[in-house]
Amino acid sequence: MKPLPKLTKVLALAVTAGSLLFWGAFPAWAAGEHAPAKSLAELLERNDSKRCQECHSEIYEQWSRSHHARSLMGLNGFSFMSKYLRKGPLAVKKPQDATMDNFPCAKCHLPQLVGTEPQVARELAEVIWRDDKAVVSRLNIGCLVCHQDKAVVHHRPEPGVLYGPKTLTEHEGTVKVVRKSSFMASPAFCGQCHGMGPNFEFTPPVQCATLYGSYLHAYVADGGSRTCLDCHMSGRDHTFPPDFSDQKATAQLYRAALPMEVEVLPYTFHPGHKQDSPRVVVGLTIENRAGHRIPDG
Repeated sequence: MKPLPKLTKVLALAVTAGSLLFWGAFPAWAAGEHAPAKSLAELLERNDSKRCQECHSEIYEQWSRSHHARSLMGLNGFSFMSKYLRKGPLAVKKPQDATMDNFPCAKCHLPQLVGTEPQVARELAEVIWRDDKAVVSRLNIGCLVCHQDKAVVHHRPEPGVLYGPKTLTEHEGTVKVVRKSSFMASPAFCGQCHGMGPNFEFTPPVQCATLYGSYLHAYVADGGSRTCLDCHMSGRDHTFPPDFSDQKATAQLYRAALPMEVEVLPYTFHPGHKQDSPRVVVGLTIENRAGHRIPDG
């Protein structure tokens, strides 16, 4: 019987990843830096990424074009939560009835909502109900979500500390210290939201992204070694491609990730019989080089 060292490593990675995802489930204010936000306006102010723009203008500009910057909106300004609040198991008769139970999507699309006061969920429902895109567009996956709340595991983020690829003992602005987080370079960091599949903690459970699970179960298990950042953040690009609004660039990425070969054999059945039309045999081969299934999220 052949030894299974590779399988053992994969299983260990999967178990570790599960524990990491669990520890990433608590809001940043739990670290002691803030009490829960009491209003939607307070939540917006705390998580406004514009405060980082002055010193990190290029990164901010890139991020502003990413889907992270509009995580509650789909293509062409579509507010996807509007449909859920009006029809289906998450629906409410009026916005004032909404609670956190109506926003399971916030786990990944607006994690800073988790742990806020009940009033915030009602105010968010009102904004979505009236399709206020000016406010909805400001609710996003901003700098603090990745560089603070989701940046470390096994302990909560330290109050007044940001995290990044290296330690900075001096940092301008309200946050004076930046600590190195090696975890941010790992696929499990992205897997906190681009996840493992069904979310059974909600009532009713919701099925969402399984991209990280696909990456572990297929790509890594088959010997793949590239990380999410290798492909989606090359050169520290904070647009996190693809941008599905840019159809030309997205098509180019798909052609590289899903190369296709077509073979065509034309023939006519019983040549000479006019009633028999020409036919073809088509052989189609599509290879997935993406490192995960497509489509997913």
